[in-house]
Amino acid sequence: MYEKLVSYAVKQLELNPEDISPNSTFESLGIDSLDVVEMIMDLENELGVELEMENQKIATFQELADFIESKLN
Repeated sequence: MYEKLVSYAVKQLELNPEDISPNSTFESLGIDSLDVVEMIMDLENELGVELEMENQKIATFQELADFIESKLN
């Protein structure tokens, strides 16, 4: 899932993959909350799962990947 998130960020947000690590925060990469919401909505459509983000403290790519994987299992 982590690789899928990086691929999305590179393609949709035009980020350099070398700038992204598992511990990269969205804020440190210039990804704002609207970008995160759009990414979540796209992933929900692609994966066919609802990702309820309210009350979640997710700040890094790895935390988001782990959260999504927990919803898929």
